[in-house]
Parts: sequence; structure tokens; C-alpha cells
Amino acid sequence: MSSQTVTESAAPARVAAERKITMVEALAQTLDWALATDPDVFLLGEDIIDPTGGAFGITKGLSTRYGRQRVRETPISEQAIIGASIGAAMLGAKPIAEIMIADFYAVCLDQVANHAAKLRYMSGGRTTVPMVVRGMLSGGLNFAAQHSQSVESWMIHTPGLKVAMPSTPADAKGILTAAIEDPDPVIIFEPVGLYGVPGLVPDGEHRVPLGKAAVVREGSDVTVVTYGSQVPVALGAAEQLAGDGISVEVVDLRWLVPWDEATVLESVRKTTRAVIAHQAVKRGGFGAELAAVLQEKLWGTLRAPVLRVAAANTPVPFATELERTHFPTQDGLVAAIRRSTSS
Repeated sequence: MSSQTVTESAAPARVAAERKITMVEALAQTLDWALATDPDVFLLGEDIIDPTGGAFGITKGLSTRYGRQRVRETPISEQAIIGASIGAAMLGAKPIAEIMIADFYAVCLDQVANHAAKLRYMSGGRTTVPMVVRGMLSGGLNFAAQHSQSVESWMIHTPGLKVAMPSTPADAKGILTAAIEDPDPVIIFEPVGLYGVPGLVPDGEHRVPLGKAAVVREGSDVTVVTYGSQVPVALGAAEQLAGDGISVEVVDLRWLVPWDEATVLESVRKTTRAVIAHQAVKRGGFGAELAAVLQEKLWGTLRAPVLRVAAANTPVPFATELERTHFPTQDGLVAAIRRSTSS
């Protein structure tokens, strides 16, 4: 071996500096960076100005720093928020709108699905809508039936939208950064149950490439395909089952549209079994689409049916003991993995 080769192999790899912060802090940093670096960016939403800076303080300090022309408080009207964002985006601005709770997309779905999502197509590519819509995805916090739904399937089913759901502070920063720079409308669902969970986040600019999943735990017996709040649940299940000799690979999709079909197929081709987990109700959930693709493309390779672990097909109960039975649990995921690997 030449001395030059030895020198190169011995040189330490450059590692980006990281800090442990929460998802709330990662989102706040990214919004601050966007406002500071791009004069076309502005924020709008309910209660986002100081002193509160939104329901969870994500925009706290930004209206003071950049002014209320760049950080705009709106009436309690999701239709107004999305309608104004679409108009501004068509004229060259880069609005970042906040829909405080995901359930409220029901109020403005016409603007999202029939205008933001379709303008590029209907204009023959001449009109783009470079807007980001972000906000809280609840569930498990006793917010009751109208404030606790996982509604990502509404958006996934609509051509023209890009959809993401981070599970870590680093991914929240990287997805939001990539979304701000994208020329099309991007919907980001932020699991509120993960807002306060700290994680290592790269300093400076950080991007999660569009449509790129992450294999967050390697395994050989079964693949769990998941996203958002179910990622830590899947990692807990994998750790629990490791003691019984069951090796679980966990794939965090991160982007739901477009989703990383290649990474998922590669993982399931290796393990030959798949369990899909998400917080949304099972009927018509994104897991059904994922399962169909796996069955279509890996027929003959799969050693067991693709299983789904999801919420019950009911409105979300308010009572704590009932809510616990509604949402998927680690125990339920563990049981599904055991069924899959017993085949």
C-alpha cells in the first residue's frame, strides 16, 4: 500500500457539527434562516406574531425581528390563509403558511386540492405555486375528535401536492428547508407528540432530499415501513423483539409524496416480510397504497402477507382510556411483527 493511500485512509472524515435540540427549535431555526436569507419568504397564520409566536412558540421572536409584513397574523380563517398564500406564490413570493391543526384542512381543502395542487397542470407549466403549508398533526393528547385526526391521505390522494412528515428534529429542519426551495406546493405534517423530543441536528443548512427515505435501523427478518409519530414506536418494538432473536429493519419514509419506493422495495426484498405502521385510521390509509405496491412488485418474494398496524376506523375519542384503544401501540406492532415472522 502506498504512503499516499495510507495518508488518505488515515485522514479523519469531515463531520458536520451537530447540536441536540427539539423539533420546535429546529423548525424555528429554519424559519429564521429562510426569512434572513430570502426576501421573498414570508410567514402567515393564526397567532404567529409575538409575544406568543404560535401555539407552540415556533415563530416566537420572528415578527419582532423581521416585522409584521414578513410575519403576518391572519384572521381565524384557513380559507383566507391558503387563498392568500396561493395568490402570493403565483406572483413570485414564497409564503410559508401555518395551519394550526391538521384537522382544519377540511375548511380550506378546496383551495389546497383544486387550486394550489392544479395550477401548474392547468397552466401548462407556466404558473407555479411555491408555497409551504406546515402545522401540527395531533393525536394522543386528548384533543378530541375534531383536533386529533391524521389526515395525510387527503393530501396524498391529490395529484400536484408534495407531502412530508418528519419524525426527528433533524428531519424537520431538512424537510422544511427542501420544501421552501421547491417550486411546487408542499404540505408538512408535524407530529405534535414529537415536538419536545430532542435530537441531534446539523448546524447550518441541512436538507432532506425530496422523496428520500431513511433506514433508521437495519435488520434481516422483517421490514417495518412507517413515518411520523410511529417511527419511535417502531424502534421500540424492534428493540423489544431483538431480545427474542427477531431482527427488525425500520424504514422512515419522511416524504410521503413522492415516496422512496426503491429503498422500501430493497429493504423488503432483503427481509421478505413487511409490516406497515401509521397513526391514521386503517381504512383508506396510506398503508393500503404501500401494501398494494409491495404485493404487486414483490409477489413471489414475500414470505408472508403485508400487514398493517393503524388506528381504529372511528372518530378519535376524548376520554384517555378510550383514546389509548384508538391509536396503534407498540404492543400491537410487536404482535403484528410476530405474526409476520411466524409465517
